[in-house]
Amino acid sequence: MVRLQPIVVVNGESRDLGCVISQDELILRRVEWKRNGKRVVFASGTFDLLHPGHVRLIEQARSHGDVLVIGIESEANSHDRLPGLPITPSAERAEIVAALGAVDFAVEFDPNSSPQLATRLAPDVIVQGGNPASDKKAFHLGESFSSAGKVIYIPLEPGHSTARLIERIKNLNA
Repeated sequence: MVRLQPIVVVNGESRDLGCVISQDELILRRVEWKRNGKRVVFASGTFDLLHPGHVRLIEQARSHGDVLVIGIESEANSHDRLPGLPITPSAERAEIVAALGAVDFAVEFDPNSSPQLATRLAPDVIVQGGNPASDKKAFHLGESFSSAGKVIYIPLEPGHSTARLIERIKNLNA
């Protein structure tokens, strides 16, 4: 399921754009990264209707390591969310996120299995958007990660959210 993207120049260095990868392939590559001393950063979310808040979170996450893996929540258990969300299928969201210059790999996962994916990947850093005091999901992932790695919380960007984009779209027809 690996699909390589074209090369991009980032900060004067050329490298491949990110690709969408299976969980099993990701874990196999992690062994090589660990052997080569590369710091792996993992951030996850829905990333539906990509907006500047998503991009800024991803760019900040990139600064914490050598390899940035973005987990894209699948539609599994989407009945727990607002009706009609996510709007974009997870395979498309993964492709869009992987195309961002800061991303090395995007991987789809069931949101209920994020602690297991984090354990298998064993990233050096997990980046979560939001406030751990108010975000039970972020807090749970950080707790399950244990002291083997570092959990970094990046505040959400004020004024940017998928819900706000949807509201703006609805108001266009009002």
